Amino acid sequence: MKIAVMGSIHENGWDLIKKNNFEAFEVTNFSNDSLKKELEDVDGIAIRTAKLDKEVLSNCKNLKIVSRHGVGYDNVDKNFLDKNRIALGITGTANSVSVAEHVMTMLLYLSRKINLSDQLTRNGNFKQKNTLPDFYELYEKNILIFGFGRIGKALAKRCMAFETNVYVCDPFVDDKIIKENGCYPINKLEGLKIADCISIHLPLNEKTKNFISYDDFKITKPNLILINTSRGEIINEEALYDVLNQNKISGAGLDVYNNEPPLKDNPLFSLSNTVLTPHNSALTLECRKRMAIETFENILYYLTGDKLLNKKNIINNKIIGMN
Repeated sequence: MKIAVMGSIHENGWDLIKKNNFEAFEVTNFSNDSLKKELEDVDGIAIRTAKLDKEVLSNCKNLKIVSRHGVGYDNVDKNFLDKNRIALGITGTANSVSVAEHVMTMLLYLSRKINLSDQLTRNGNFKQKNTLPDFYELYEKNILIFGFGRIGKALAKRCMAFETNVYVCDPFVDDKIIKENGCYPINKLEGLKIADCISIHLPLNEKTKNFISYDDFKITKPNLILINTSRGEIINEEALYDVLNQNKISGAGLDVYNNEPPLKDNPLFSLSNTVLTPHNSALTLECRKRMAIETFENILYYLTGDKLLNKKNIINNKIIGMN
């Protein structure tokens, strides 16, 4: 069995491969011409953020599984995988804690306007703290979570520890489950009206592209903090810039963008009411170790059929893409 690794993955994952005597090699050139040559005879592919399109996949004659180092898979042609009965694995249990903590970091940073207090102190203006704008507690604020998978649930738990009111909008999750997790089910329209903070945890597809648009910002609160650690195109970036620039909402925390990396002249960079990170909300050391292991566990389990090898992932991870 031969496995290609597209992108740098923590050594803990490589150790797992070596222990099971699989042949694995790292791919560093992601051009289609190079990928067609290097992936032609592989049985499995571990992939981070590089693209795997139909042109490349159609040249993979032995491919049986693609395993994503993460939970999103919009960089892989899933339609091709489905049609050709090639499995798609995700590391569904690895990153929920790291992403949820990243959201909380952004939320606290923006609600307390930490950057302004930091600048004032560093500039020797300690006694001028009364010139700072109002900042706020999280206590009893309304948090709206779009998407209630593992990350959404992990975030809800942390928000409730701050004694917030957590509302959830997810048409694919039964209201009973939302309530069992201590949250309140709500539809999009009503949620947008009452939210003090919105955190997005949705996959990117035709239904969720521009999910938050100009019209949605017309009904949100002026103190709204909007956080997106999911996929950039779920929020209309131009609309977001406009409302932030005009102070129609309080702030935004973004880990994802329409273009990645974002263009150097992205207007969001000029705003002081944003906190921006380079799509690294899941990349704590602990999470990178878990994702590396689970990425390879998915491949090893699928190729060997050895349930003892990967009992944890049989229970907690899902292999998607098989009809």
